[in-house]
Amino acid sequence: MDLFFFYLAAFIAVFSTAMVITRLNAVHALLFLIVSLLSVAVVFYLMGAYFAAVLEVIVYAGAIMVLFVFVIMMLNLGHIAVARERSWLNLEMWVGPGLLSGILLAELLLVMNGAGFDAQAQVVGAKAVGILLYGPYLLAVELASMLLLAGLVGAYHLGRPDHGESLND
Repeated sequence: MDLFFFYLAAFIAVFSTAMVITRLNAVHALLFLIVSLLSVAVVFYLMGAYFAAVLEVIVYAGAIMVLFVFVIMMLNLGHIAVARERSWLNLEMWVGPGLLSGILLAELLLVMNGAGFDAQAQVVGAKAVGILLYGPYLLAVELASMLLLAGLVGAYHLGRPDHGESLND
């Protein structure tokens, strides 16, 4: 594994994660979070954990981000949502995540063509990942899934339309 590619992907992960924390707009933060998750997948790939890299892209950058976008859509109910969505379509918001994703794509293509491939890297298969996830880390996996479910239920209750009714009336 070429250390340059590893440090480049790690820098992009740290930088885009910092951008997630500092963005005030939730959609901007989500775009940088997707870049952060993709860069972590590149780090997994460079370390020889190909299955973990694919899972990172499919599960986190794919499914979890769809869940977050769904929650944001639920929270933006009403007539204000259309104007807000139109403001999200400007090109300025796509420059940072697009540039970082382009760097990650170029890095991954170079590594896959053999420029940074380490023949001594140990390949981690699906069975080894499954044994770890459902072995010593089972509690952590289940707690993370419960946390995501609690966040989704909380976002639903925050985003549902209020009809002026309360439990105290």
